[in-house]
Amino acid sequence: MSNTSSKTYRRWPAPLAGDELRLQLEFLQFLRATAVNKLAGLPREQAVATLLPTSPRMSALGVVKHLTAVERWWLCIEAGGADLPSLWAGSPDPSWDVTAEDTPASVVAAYKAEWARVEKALRGLTPDDRTRRRSEFTVRWVVAHVVQETARHVGHLDVLRELADGEVGE
Repeated sequence: MSNTSSKTYRRWPAPLAGDELRLQLEFLQFLRATAVNKLAGLPREQAVATLLPTSPRMSALGVVKHLTAVERWWLCIEAGGADLPSLWAGSPDPSWDVTAEDTPASVVAAYKAEWARVEKALRGLTPDDRTRRRSEFTVRWVVAHVVQETARHVGHLDVLRELADGEVGE
């Protein structure tokens, strides 16, 4: 398997969107594509580098693995009620850890596979519905939480990519 991943098409959500949940999921998809594109063309050794002294476990590959775990837990398991194993059970949170087998291409493939699980898990839910696992949240809250968490980590990816090879931009 290749050590690099390729660019993913990004599209801004429709500016006159009327469907709240669809709009939030379109923003999430835009952020997902941005995250994936931060790994595109990055050699494995740069993708696994922990370049922030104050965050010694944070690598670009680890961020995307963590985002996969976030979507699994919040969107598939909590909101959708899917019977799937959590990807972050343990302390410290193992979703940040990169294994010898992880490559940019394999981590991106796992992230994209999670997107398909999310779509299936959320099918038929509305923003006002309570989450299927514990009913402690609305679907609206969970999706907004995942959008904000993804946006925050895309910012981390911006910095990590610039430190890795100088690439800046979208």
